[in-house]
Amino acid sequence: MSVQQRTLDCKDLHSYLKTLPAGTLDRLYNHPATCLAVFRELPELSRHYIMRILFVDQAVPKAIMGSWVKPSHAKELDEVVKLLTELRVWQAVEMQGGLKGWLLNPTFRRNLKGALLGGGNEWSMKIPADADPKAKDVSFLDEYALERWECVLHFMTGSHKHEVISSDALQLLHHAGLMKKEAGDNQTTKSSQMTITKDGFQFLLMDTSAQVWYFLLQYLDTATARNLDLVECLGFLFQLSFSTLGQDYSTDAMSESLLRFLQHLREFGLVYQRKRKAGRFYPTRLALDIASGPKKSMLNSMNRTSSPNAGYIIVETNYRVYAYTDSDLQVALIGLFCELIYRFPNLVVGIITRESIRQALRSGITAEQIVSFLKQHAHSECYKEPPVLPSTIADQIKLWAIERDRFIYKDGVLYNQFESQADFEILKNYAQEKGVLVWHNISGRKMVVTKNGHDEVKKFWKRHSKSGSM
Repeated sequence: MSVQQRTLDCKDLHSYLKTLPAGTLDRLYNHPATCLAVFRELPELSRHYIMRILFVDQAVPKAIMGSWVKPSHAKELDEVVKLLTELRVWQAVEMQGGLKGWLLNPTFRRNLKGALLGGGNEWSMKIPADADPKAKDVSFLDEYALERWECVLHFMTGSHKHEVISSDALQLLHHAGLMKKEAGDNQTTKSSQMTITKDGFQFLLMDTSAQVWYFLLQYLDTATARNLDLVECLGFLFQLSFSTLGQDYSTDAMSESLLRFLQHLREFGLVYQRKRKAGRFYPTRLALDIASGPKKSMLNSMNRTSSPNAGYIIVETNYRVYAYTDSDLQVALIGLFCELIYRFPNLVVGIITRESIRQALRSGITAEQIVSFLKQHAHSECYKEPPVLPSTIADQIKLWAIERDRFIYKDGVLYNQFESQADFEILKNYAQEKGVLVWHNISGRKMVVTKNGHDEVKKFWKRHSKSGSM
C-alpha cells in the first residue's frame, strides 16, 4: 500500500496505529499518554474487557472471557478480539493444559495503570515554575489556531495571494498530494509553481479536525526524512491531547528533535509560542483534539462553521445559494461548486448550475462531498424546518454526477477481419476464459481485449494459425 493510500484510509487513531510496525507500537506503549489515548478511543465493550483483566498478570482462558458476553453478542466479541490483537494490546497464548488464552501486553498494562491510577514515571508535560507575564487566554488561542490553520487553506485556494507558508509546509503539501508543481518546473518547490490537485479540492471540503489529522499523518510519514523520531513525536502529540487549554508548558526538558517538531506544530496552529526561545508554549484546541481523530471534534466551540448555530449557508429550491460570511476562505470554498453572482460586505450570492457542478466533479470533488458540505454548514434557520438542504437540490447534484458515469472507459485492442466465424469464436472463447474480453460483436466478427491481455491473446492466435496451416 502506498503512503498516500494509507493515510487517506486512516480516518481515526486506531486505523493509523494498525499500519505501524509491531516494534514501533511496542515502543509507543512505553509512554502512558499513548496507552491512555488508545484506551480512550476503544469501543465500550473493548474497554470493559481491558478493565477486567488490567490487574491480572497472567493469561485468561478464552472460554472464560467468552462467557462475559451473551451468545447473541458473539460477533461483537470477535470484533473486540480482532481490534485488540491488531493493536497489540493483547496476544493469544497457549496456557498449561493446552488451553488457549489472552494475555494483556505487559507494557501496555503497566503504563495504562500508571495513567489511570497515578504513580510510576511522570508523563505529563512540565508547567513553568514562574507565571507568564504575557499569559494568553482561551479566546486568543482559538483565534490564533484558526488564523494559522486557515493560512494554509488560503494558500491552497489562492484566495489570498499574499499568503506565504514555509518551505517545509510546501513540501508537505506536495508530499501529501494536495498540491503539485506545474509540468516543466524545476525541482525547487516554490509557491508560485504550486497548484491544487484533485485530492486538494477534496481536502478543502473536509471537517477541520479531519484536515488537521490528515495533515499530521502526512507529516509523521516524513518524520524519518526530517531526522525526527516517530515514536517521540507521537508520544508528544498524545501528551498535547491530554493538556489543559489555556495552560502554558515548559520546553526545558525537550530534546532538539522535539523543539524542531514544536516549531512545525506552531506554524500549523497546534501550539502557540511567542518566540522560538520563549521557554514556554500553549497548546490550542487543534492539539487537544488529536487523539480522538476526526470523529469526535472539539472544534465546535472555536470553528465558526462547524455547529448548527454557527452555519452560514442557505440553499433555496431555485438553486440560489446565500452565504452569510465575510471570510474569503469560505467564499472560495463555495466558489468551488457554485457560480458566484454578487458579493456584499457580509453576504455572497451564488447559484448552483450544471456547469458549476461538472467543473467541481472534474476537479475531483464528489457529489456526496458537495451535499455533505452544504448540510454541514447550513444556517441555523434551516434547522427549524427540515430538511436543511432541499431534497430536490441534493438529488439534482447527484443526477448531474451520474451523467458523467454513463460510460466506462477502458484501454483495449480491437480484433477484426477474421476469415471465418470459427476463427472468431475460438479467439473470443479463449479471451473470455482468460478474463480479458472487454466487448464483442458476433455478426461483425469484432472483439476488444484488454491492453494487458493483448500479448497473451496474440500469442495464442499465432499458435492456432500455425497449427491450422499444418
